[in-house]
Order: sequence, then C-alpha cells, then structure tokens
Amino acid sequence: MATHHATTASIAACGFASGVAVAFTAPAAIGVVGQLVAAEHLQQANALVRLPNNAVKVLGPVVGGLIVAVGGPAWALSWDALTFLIAALLLLGLRLSTPVTTGSALADLRAGWSGFRSRTWLWTYTAAGTVVVAAWLAGFQLLGPVIAAEHYSGARFWGLVQGTFAFGLLAGTVVCLRWKPHRLLAVAVITGSGLCLPPAALGMGLDLPWVLLSAVLAGVGLDVAIVAWTTALQQHVPQEELGRMSSFNGVGERIAIPLGYLVTALAAHAWADRTVLLVCAGAIVAATVLNLCVRDVYRVNRV
Repeated sequence: MATHHATTASIAACGFASGVAVAFTAPAAIGVVGQLVAAEHLQQANALVRLPNNAVKVLGPVVGGLIVAVGGPAWALSWDALTFLIAALLLLGLRLSTPVTTGSALADLRAGWSGFRSRTWLWTYTAAGTVVVAAWLAGFQLLGPVIAAEHYSGARFWGLVQGTFAFGLLAGTVVCLRWKPHRLLAVAVITGSGLCLPPAALGMGLDLPWVLLSAVLAGVGLDVAIVAWTTALQQHVPQEELGRMSSFNGVGERIAIPLGYLVTALAAHAWADRTVLLVCAGAIVAATVLNLCVRDVYRVNRV
C-alpha cells in the first residue's frame, strides 16, 4: 500500500495470508507461555503478554497520527511492517521443546476432536462464547457506528467510546496482575458477560457518560475473562493437547464473525437498529446464564 501499487486482489491476498498466520500463531502462543512459565505464575504471565497489546490500543492511534502528520501514511505503514519483523526476530530467540507426532493430520484432528468433546467445560464455554462474540460484533462493532452517526455526535462520539473501551482493556490487565481468582472458569464466564453493557446502553439511548461507563466496564471484564480463560486452559489441558484444544476453541470465535454480521444484516430489515442492539445484549446475558448452569464450570479452578 505504501508504494501506491496495491490492488483489491493484492490486499485481499495479504489479508488471507495474515488470517492463516494468526490461525497458526494464536493457539501456539498459549502453549508457549505454558512452557516458559511455572504454573503458579501463569496468570501474571498471560496478563503481561496482553499488557503491551492493550497499551498499544490506547496509545497506537496517537502515535500513528503523529507519524502520519510528520512523515505521511507511507512512513506509518512502513513502520507498522517493521514492527512485525522485529517481533519475529525476537521470537527466534525462544528455545522450546516441540513434541514429535507420528500420526497423520487426520488422526491428529480426530484425537483433538475427541479430547475437545470429552471436556464438557471446554465445548460449552466455546459454544457460549460463539454466541457472545457474534452478538458483540453485531451489536457493538457493526451497529455501534451507525447509532453514533444517527443519534449521537458521529465520529467524535464513537472515538471516545472506542478509546474508553481500550482503556478498560488496559485496566483489566492491571487487575489480573494483582487479583488471583480461585474459580477461573466461572470468573471468565461472568466477567465476559460485561460485553452486554455497551449494546444495552446504546440500545436504550443513554447519554454519553453512561455509554462511556459501560464501555470501560466491558473492557475491564473482557480482559479479565481472557486472562482467566487462558490460564484455566493452560492449567487443565495437558501441554501436548493444548494447541489442539485452543484451535477448536478458536473455531467458535471465527464462526461468530460472519454469523454475527449475517444475522444482523437480516434482522436490520425487520427491526430498528436499537432493537437489534437490545436483542444482542439479551443474547449475551442468555448465553452467560446457560453456561453458568453447567456444573463443570465450577470445577475448573486454579491449580
């Protein structure tokens, strides 16, 4: 893009390659942390891994804007690409033990599915998470800007909401560095339900301070949920199965993206946008309540 020779096809190809890379690296990263850190320090390690990621969400737009203002968009894109190269070089310094598999890819897939299906807490959390992520993407990411443009001050309002949500994520990371809950999975389920707050606030047409409060609470809850869930997964799944279980869990989130957008597009023809937002908030609450009815959720605790 920086060379001004990018086409729709080339950008789509790069996006596809990036998506494939993320599909490989995200599950592997969970296993890597488990190899590098002792079990009693996993939660703090997971929080520290997310700390720079969340800090960038707060500071990134400011730094990016300064780079664009000083050097132009090409310099900003070049710097972005360079940071990926630096990160790759840093990862080369890791020395990890890689399990050797002798079976075929199909056999590994069957073994992974068997392990995933046998853990009730894992597949029920994944199923509930699919609903939560789909409702969140549909209610907040898709309809949020529409509501901001039609009923609030547009881009200024939405920028404040997004910035507040990013600040909440950063605050949630700080919470995880200090708080060590015993019931890891139950905490992940409950705090993740905070994502219902921004869609509900926008759907009810609340004033800006209340919408910002809902966004920061959702950010805090989401980051606590991610850290607690990752720690539970690392402590209750053997190292040799961790990548596969994480991959199956990630499939639910990937399915939620097109599912949420498709359902929203269909519902928008029948209901008002604010009604759809309230339905999305209700779906998040319903999925949370159903997941809390699973007894295995309260058995996945801190080791």
